[in-house]
Amino acid sequence: MAQKATSHRERIETCLSGEKPDAVPVALWRHSPVDDQTPEGLAAATADFQRHYDFDLIKVTPASSFCIKDWGADDRWTGNDHGTRDYVVYPVQNPEDWEKLQILDPCAGHLGKQITCLQLLVEEFSPHTPILQTIFNPLSQAKNLAGSERLLVHLRRYPGAVTAGLKTITQTTIRFIEEIKKLDIAGIFFAIQHAQYGIFSESEFEIFCRPFDLQILVSADKFWLNVVHIHGENIMFDQVLDYPSAVLNWHDRSTQPSLVEAQKKYSGVVCGGLRQHETIVLGAPQEVTAEAMDAVQSTDGIKFILGTGCVTPIIAPHGNLLAARNSVREMP
Repeated sequence: MAQKATSHRERIETCLSGEKPDAVPVALWRHSPVDDQTPEGLAAATADFQRHYDFDLIKVTPASSFCIKDWGADDRWTGNDHGTRDYVVYPVQNPEDWEKLQILDPCAGHLGKQITCLQLLVEEFSPHTPILQTIFNPLSQAKNLAGSERLLVHLRRYPGAVTAGLKTITQTTIRFIEEIKKLDIAGIFFAIQHAQYGIFSESEFEIFCRPFDLQILVSADKFWLNVVHIHGENIMFDQVLDYPSAVLNWHDRSTQPSLVEAQKKYSGVVCGGLRQHETIVLGAPQEVTAEAMDAVQSTDGIKFILGTGCVTPIIAPHGNLLAARNSVREMP
């Protein structure tokens, strides 16, 4: 029998080592709409969520605009069930606007505010609970600067201009990572939104996504718990498989590969097993427990973190969140 972990960090470290932890690590994360508009508000909401459910890691989830507002983007809260905000201002309208982007100061503006949020969380939870900062990959940031359709038009008609913008976004992101390395956080949660066959071809992914992603992940190699998240359906799993990371997370219940298939290809830890809407929102606690048990049994509870494929909707019932937490604690 595995020795009982003395902290969430120890449980995660055992999981990463390939040994069987005393209990399967579990982590859910969510947006904090309205509260996420100040560093103090986001830190307080994140801390309150963690105190309630005692998950094995804290994934800090700011609004996606935190990294691009200083380039002129703007968004508003309209009540989305996932807690996300809708963009109302896209600063990139014309191809030449990509080349006008300037490298941002990571300690100023909204990037600086996010560092303040992390500092507040580190004071309470580090080092016993791993903290991850969400980082949107350069192409995801570009999408929010221009809008989804305009980005695709620009990169197919004006690839040089978009590439110039992606270089600026990448350098800004690396500078931000250099600053958060100074904090006692465990890693980054690196979100990739365009590794989907319904959006990109493999060649487009190789040109506009992969090189910039790898620059950022290399810059984050000091951290011990970097998570790569592959968003969406019909994902390019094999194209992301060799990204340097400790953990891979994707919508395993709705798109290939399954957890079992992924573990045959990937040597790190896989994270998933729970459907974020059908089970966590619409299910009952016993259904959450059953789905969790199925995921644990399929992976033998080794190199596995129980979670959802993406953010937990803010309308998820309290009892279902508790069921996800308690399901692994109650397993023999």
